[in-house]
Amino acid sequence: MDYSKNSLRKVLTHLKKGKISQRAALKKLEHFPFHDIGFAKIDFHRQVRKGFPEVVFAPGKTDSHIAQISRKIAESGNTLLVTKASPELFRFLSRQISGLRFNETAGMIYLQKKKPRVKRDAVTIITAGTSDIPVAEEAAQTLELLGNRTVKLYDVGVAGIHRVVGNIPLIKRSKVIIVVAGMEGALASIIGGLAACPVIAVPTSVGYGASFGGLSALLSMLNSCAPGVCVMNIDNGFGAGYFAGLINT
Repeated sequence: MDYSKNSLRKVLTHLKKGKISQRAALKKLEHFPFHDIGFAKIDFHRQVRKGFPEVVFAPGKTDSHIAQISRKIAESGNTLLVTKASPELFRFLSRQISGLRFNETAGMIYLQKKKPRVKRDAVTIITAGTSDIPVAEEAAQTLELLGNRTVKLYDVGVAGIHRVVGNIPLIKRSKVIIVVAGMEGALASIIGGLAACPVIAVPTSVGYGASFGGLSALLSMLNSCAPGVCVMNIDNGFGAGYFAGLINT
C-alpha cells in the first residue's frame, strides 16, 4: 500500500465510483494513520501531514527492530531513511531489503523509489573543519532525498578566515545556509553576519575536552549576536537538512 496523498485520493475515488467495496476500502486504509507492530507504531500518516515519511533513528534500537520497521516503510512505497547507521547495520538490512543504499560518511541508509521534483535553488552547506563533514553530509543527504541541490564549502573555519572571505559572493547569493562547526562554533556567527538569508547552525561534538562533546559550540551558537541564525541540536545534520528543505521552497 502506498501511503501518500495520491493513494488516499485514489482509494476514495474508487469507493465513490463503486469500483471497490467499503470493506475493501477499509482494508486498504486500516493502517493509514499508523501501523502497530508491538514495539513500534509506524507513522504512515506523516507522509501526508509533512510531505516526508517517518525517519528511523538507529541508535538505541536493536538491528531486528530496525529491520522490521524498515521493511514496513519500504513496503509502503515511501522513502526509507535510517540515520546514524553503521556499516554493520547496512549489511544486516541489505540481506532483507533489496535496493538499499548507504552513505557511509553521513551514516545514512536509504531507499527512494520515487524521485521528488528537484527545486530550483541550491542549499549552501559550510563546515568549519574536515572533522565536521560527516554531520554536513547527513544534512546534504537529507536535502537530496527532499529534492534539493546542494553547494558545499568545506573546511573554511575561523582559524583561516581568509577561506571564508574568498567565498563571500557565494554566501551573499545563497537562499539558505547550513553551517556545521565544532570546537567553539564561531563560524556560524561569522556567516550569519555576512548572509542575508537564514542560517542554520549545527554544533558538532568535535573538539577537545573543554568543548564538552559539542556543548561549547551549541552555547556559542545559541548566544550568537548575528541575527537570522537558528540552532539545531548537537550533531543533528538530519534536522538541519530537513529544516533547510522547508525553507528552500
